[in-house]
Amino acid sequence: MKVVEVFKVAPSSESNELPTQTTLPLTFFDIFWLRVPPVQRIFFYEFPHPTSLFFDTLLPKLKHSLSLALAHFFPLAGHLTWPLHSQNPIVTYKTGDTVSLTVAESHADFNHLAGTDLSEAREIHHLLPHLTISHDQANVLALQVTLFPNSGFSIGITSHHAVLDGKTSTSFIKSWAYLCREQQQSPFSLPPELSPFYDRKVVQDPNHLDQKYLSDLLKQDGANNRSLLVWDSQVPEDATRGVFHLSRSDIEKLKQIVVSKKKGNSSNLRLSTFVLSVCYAWVCRVRAEETKNKRVMLGLNVDFRGRLEPAVPTTYFGNCVGPRFAIVETSEILGEDGFTVAVDAVNESLEKLKEEGLSGAENWSSELLELSKADLMIFVVAGSPRFDTYSNDFGWGRPKKVEMASIDSSGAFCLSDSRSGDGVEIGFVSTKGAMRNFGSLLRNSLQS
Repeated sequence: MKVVEVFKVAPSSESNELPTQTTLPLTFFDIFWLRVPPVQRIFFYEFPHPTSLFFDTLLPKLKHSLSLALAHFFPLAGHLTWPLHSQNPIVTYKTGDTVSLTVAESHADFNHLAGTDLSEAREIHHLLPHLTISHDQANVLALQVTLFPNSGFSIGITSHHAVLDGKTSTSFIKSWAYLCREQQQSPFSLPPELSPFYDRKVVQDPNHLDQKYLSDLLKQDGANNRSLLVWDSQVPEDATRGVFHLSRSDIEKLKQIVVSKKKGNSSNLRLSTFVLSVCYAWVCRVRAEETKNKRVMLGLNVDFRGRLEPAVPTTYFGNCVGPRFAIVETSEILGEDGFTVAVDAVNESLEKLKEEGLSGAENWSSELLELSKADLMIFVVAGSPRFDTYSNDFGWGRPKKVEMASIDSSGAFCLSDSRSGDGVEIGFVSTKGAMRNFGSLLRNSLQS
């Protein structure tokens, strides 16, 4: 790969609403993710045109629309800091702050990287920008556009998890795409469903969860450790990436399996596309990886925007997600009724959410620490089909493929909508043997 140029893109000064300086304190939802490694996504787009068209037409539009989008999402150009005078870490933005946009050229096989075959996890890492994070300051966002001459281009995005969750990140990308696609019609405005909401007062914290989480963080790796450095996570050498598809008819078959097993006692169960897909993937993966741990856990990230009192606006900028855990005996997952066991466990976890809400949230950070030390194989779900990632059309068509590269080291599942619009995609990283086993299990179990 060859780096062509690195641009520093500032929020557009054409907007009259752009503040000269802003400070956003982190809420307890943000602090929970403070030391989690950045989230990384790559969008692959077909562009079978000469290189000159990319540099003369496409790139200028991407840069201009990015500047317009940053005028709405200006904190993304700022920095995360933890000043001594501030109880909580804060995001600061001031005039002159910018986002790094790397433009590169790659002669790798575009169709292979944007295809559906198994591949080495590291093959796409050169398409991702680096996010600068030190002990006392962190950038919020970094971007990279990589041209594959006469084939396509990719947009790589690295974002700080303590500043934005999946919903906020997705909203920014949709806004950038919208402004690039529609900039001739409406150069500055965004539709209401994309316009970010910044008032932090809507996230109420009467139990001072922020201070509880900060106390837990300050005790890690030494006393009073105010470092902003994220946890170091390595990608295994033999890591293989795969993306698998479940169609609507596949998901309907899964639903019928549960209904038949429950013999009429399934009316109270959530049998949504999300629940059925992640439970099925969970069972297939435990079997494919021949998990030896006594118990297995599926960690879910739940959006609390509509679950708080009062409800938080859907366009709220920042984190508003919290964890739920489903834990079962490995032997039960491996048993004949493993799938229904998984569905029951996830339903029980989500049912408690109705009853408890944020009750117990004071233990989220300590629970995670305890679970990491237990004889437990942990799987986490990232992403959501509701993010509708394949709708991000910058004016040259929908993505050919969308990857969440940050699951490489976390071992998480990535669940998303599919390019065809039929069903969902499930992506994750494991050993090559386990990936092949998973693919066989996924298909064979549905055909039997």
